[in-house]
This record gives sequence, C-alpha cells and structure tokens, in this order.
Amino acid sequence: MVTLLLTDVPVDIDRDSARRAAAEELSDPKYRDAQPNILQQVAQWLGEQLEKLLNGLSSVVPGGIFGLLLVLVLLIVLVVVIRLRTGKVARASRADRLVFDGQRKSAADYRRSAAEAASAGRYDDAVRDRFRAVVRALEERALLDARSGRTADEAAIEAGVLLPNVADELRHGARLFDDVHYGGREGTEAAYTTLTELDERCRREKPVAMAGS
Repeated sequence: MVTLLLTDVPVDIDRDSARRAAAEELSDPKYRDAQPNILQQVAQWLGEQLEKLLNGLSSVVPGGIFGLLLVLVLLIVLVVVIRLRTGKVARASRADRLVFDGQRKSAADYRRSAAEAASAGRYDDAVRDRFRAVVRALEERALLDARSGRTADEAAIEAGVLLPNVADELRHGARLFDDVHYGGREGTEAAYTTLTELDERCRREKPVAMAGS
C-alpha cells in the first residue's frame, strides 16, 4: 500500500534536471541514426529553394508551371542549336566537308569525268566533279595552294579575293557542291551548267595582282 501511494505522488523535477534528462535521452544513438546526414539536409534545402523558385517564376510566366517548363525546354533547345552551330560538333562537321576526299586528279580529268556523268544523267557526280575541276584549275594556276583539308567555302572565299569579278559565283558554286555532296540534294542539269559556266569564267579571269601586267 505504501509503495502504491508513493508511485501516485507527482515527481517535481526542476528545469535543470529536466534539461539534463532530455539531453541524455536525445543522446541515445537511436535518435542520432534517425537524423538525416549532411548530404540529405543539403538536398532537402536545395529542393525547398528550387520549389520556391519555380513557384515564384510560375506566378509571372503565362501558363504557370507548364509555361515555365516550356520556356526551359526552349532554352535547352536553343543552347543545343548554338552548340551544334559553333561548338566542337560544328567544327567536326566542317572538317569533313572537304572538296577532295581522295587523290587529286587534274582539272582536265575532272572536267572529262563531269561531262561523262552529265551525258549519262548522273548529275550528282557531274556537279561534284565540275566544281572540283574549278578548284583544281585554280590550284594549277597557283591561285590556290594545293593543300588538303580545304572546304568548298574556303576555296571560294580564297579564290574570290584574287578573282573578285567571280567571287559571288564562286560562293554560289560552293553551295551547289555542298548541297549535293554533303546535303543530300539531287544534282540537276541547271546546277551542272552553272558550274560549267563558272569554270569557263574562272579560266578567263585574271587575278587582281596581275591585272596591270
């Protein structure tokens, strides 16, 4: 009976004793194990900040959160396009767009093979070889140095400096070559005729450095 009465008496614990008791209880390993580690805390904080940011932006972007997601997708697409046009991918693609992809032939040989292809209706080959004839003839006249790795655009720009009267035609011819050889477009009789005329004009033109002689 005495024991029962003692257990019913409320225990008066002062503030310091209660603080020590709480500290001892919380120091139990089971509480430490239940707490998130530092990485979990950081991840939770970042998630909260991102949620606040998205909520804030969605309130000013038309369409709310869906409009914001659309804007983000468009930004990602824009970045990818810029990288493709100016980054390593673009440079690698440009490096493959060469005029000569094998052993060079003479300009006369390219003209002959272009004419044969055109007669057979193979205008893809005719366009390719006729433009190569243009570039090879310029190399044979020492207006272009015979080096590997030159693209059609580079050949047109370099030659256009010395042959300004046909500079625009050279650039147009380079586009015709690239469209057929690298762009997958079909060669046409009109394109072949344009390159044939360009070849003849380049053969008649004198470079600006020799115009006065």
